[in-house]
Amino acid sequence: MTTLIKTEKYNGHSMVGTLQRVMVCAPEAAGWNDAKRVAQARNLGFPRAPLFEVAEAQHRRLCQILQEAGAEISYLPPSPDLTLDAVYTHDASLATDFGLIAMHPGKSNRVVEAARQREFCAGLGIPTLGEVKAPGKTEAGDMVWLDEGTLLIGLGYRTNREGIQQMRDLLKPHGVEVLAAPLPYGPGPSACLHLMSLFSVLDENTVLVDLPWLAVETVELLKERGYRFIEIDSSERDTLAVNVLSLGRRRLVAIEENQKTNQRLRDAGFEVHTFPGSEICINGAGGPTCLTRPLLRG
Repeated sequence: MTTLIKTEKYNGHSMVGTLQRVMVCAPEAAGWNDAKRVAQARNLGFPRAPLFEVAEAQHRRLCQILQEAGAEISYLPPSPDLTLDAVYTHDASLATDFGLIAMHPGKSNRVVEAARQREFCAGLGIPTLGEVKAPGKTEAGDMVWLDEGTLLIGLGYRTNREGIQQMRDLLKPHGVEVLAAPLPYGPGPSACLHLMSLFSVLDENTVLVDLPWLAVETVELLKERGYRFIEIDSSERDTLAVNVLSLGRRRLVAIEENQKTNQRLRDAGFEVHTFPGSEICINGAGGPTCLTRPLLRG
């Protein structure tokens, strides 16, 4: 196993450590105010063209919550080859204790995001551990750290077997086991269904789940590892209730529209910070986790 040289610049292998550094992409940087790019919204899966000023205000509120929690924010710079999807920075790369892994997204318009994130993070002092290449397909929304040595990856339309095997090859020399979790057909190949669309890790012992959509073997795996389940309110499935970001120390970020699920989290002892997500989240099918690429957790 490779020995990790401790650094204050980057790490990975946790979904729930105290968030200290995070990369985001503001709507303007992704062209949400660019008429030509907005015209492609429906082709990218948006039900309707997003309202830029509303989305910008909602994203700004999310960033305010992150800063108030003590996280340093690094903003991905604008680029003409980014599409609207680039605001969902979580998907194009995976931070590890040994550097960044650039994904090869299953959604073809997002492939360029991986290169832009790799270049940007290099400028922040974060090296590249490796990259997934075609015919492999991977999106980090399908990747969940169960512990520092175990990465669970969803197998579906956005991440394929070849992509998972490449992730194994990259991480095995560093002592990381990669497990595969089958994903349901759900709304079909055109929809954005990731493993993290089905559950979110809240702390070392708790997961928020959309239980009917999880594969039996994934449910059993989580139970074997001692996780307790909090179920979302099913009426809030379409408003991304399961997509919750852990700030560490039992602090969470959630979309304010999901009031029933958020109350369940508070009743379970979590501190829940919310922001409006009608444009930046719900219309684009990406919640607070999708909008953030954690780079350092403590």
